[in-house]
Amino acid sequence: MRLLHTSDWHLGHTLYDTTREAEHAAFLEWLLDTLEARAVDALLVAGDIFDTSNPSAEAQAAWYRFVAQARRRRPEMDVVVIGGNHDSAARLDAPHPLLTAMGVRVVGGLSRPGEPVDLERLVVPLHDARGAVSAWVAAVPYLRPADLPLFPEEVGDRLIEGVRAVYTEVLDAARARRAPGQALVAMGHCYMVGTELSELSERRILGGNQHALPVDLFPEDVAYAALGHLHKAQRVGGREGVRYSGSPLPLSLSERNYTHQVLLVEVEGERLGRVESLPVPRTAEILRVPERGESPLDAVVKALQALPPADASLPDWRRPYLEVGVELSRPEPSLRRQVEAALEGKHARLVKLTPRYTGSGHALSEAAPGASLKERTPEDVFRARYARDYTEPLSPQLLEAFHLLLTQVQEDAS
Repeated sequence: MRLLHTSDWHLGHTLYDTTREAEHAAFLEWLLDTLEARAVDALLVAGDIFDTSNPSAEAQAAWYRFVAQARRRRPEMDVVVIGGNHDSAARLDAPHPLLTAMGVRVVGGLSRPGEPVDLERLVVPLHDARGAVSAWVAAVPYLRPADLPLFPEEVGDRLIEGVRAVYTEVLDAARARRAPGQALVAMGHCYMVGTELSELSERRILGGNQHALPVDLFPEDVAYAALGHLHKAQRVGGREGVRYSGSPLPLSLSERNYTHQVLLVEVEGERLGRVESLPVPRTAEILRVPERGESPLDAVVKALQALPPADASLPDWRRPYLEVGVELSRPEPSLRRQVEAALEGKHARLVKLTPRYTGSGHALSEAAPGASLKERTPEDVFRARYARDYTEPLSPQLLEAFHLLLTQVQEDAS
């Protein structure tokens, strides 16, 4: 049977206040076409459907529109969705009766604290093209500390052991239901040992980096573990069948060089057959000038002027996002204006302007070690602050402007 593993859609996401709605719509349309073209038997979405726990009406509409279209275009396909740390478990679970009637299993969160785990909700049969059950999936949503059983301190890391206990219980329930020849599949939204974070858009969940989960959470009889949370697609512990699919869109500027994909997984009997990466078409590129680091303003302006002209045939949302890194050795009050002027008529949209100052970077107290604040004049402090950021000498004109402001402040205070 064929599974398609995806995660971390983050519907409703904005990149420096720029909406991603059109990009998400293009991805979801591509995903629908892919599900149909590849005759997928089961779609597994491993959490973070939404970017926030209180998504916009537009983000929710995109989600429900996708579900309706997926059922119409692939009515025989199983759909299993788990909640992530960005999702509201209650919000995802609210339409449970309606979605279950449509053949869509959504597990937003675990049972309420203090209640036994509802294994019937978390263990889901997956059907092949003939309609026969070919696999059972243990669909474990993002686990919050309140979801975990309590263990004494002598057992080791109480959070990790609590997570292990939940996964063991759900996987055991799936094993009890499967027959010979049927595969065991797991789903989770978690942070695993030995994986790579995107620092600007992901959080170390469950209590921090020290609580990264070990790969033996998924025993060898698990044919495939479909994971969510990390935006960079990767294997875990070198195991072909324990994977993060990664996000389908870059969710920060630092993710521009990631391979954004979904994973087509073939299961043969009880075992993993093969995993194929299906790259998601990038509908809006991310550019950086310069490619790495920062350059002096003159060099940056020349590079921006050399960018290709705007393409009038493309909608505005298709224009590349642009980050500009500028090295400053002196104050540049007109920095943004110069950058925007160089970009006029170009096929790019400025979303982030990153200056790097060439000064010493020293704290102000290091400018005159041992001197107290009372022993320093306002000019001393101003000069030290300037030297911290800039390497070029302080100009007489700027110093004169400082003294003018200082005089005004002193006169107003008298």
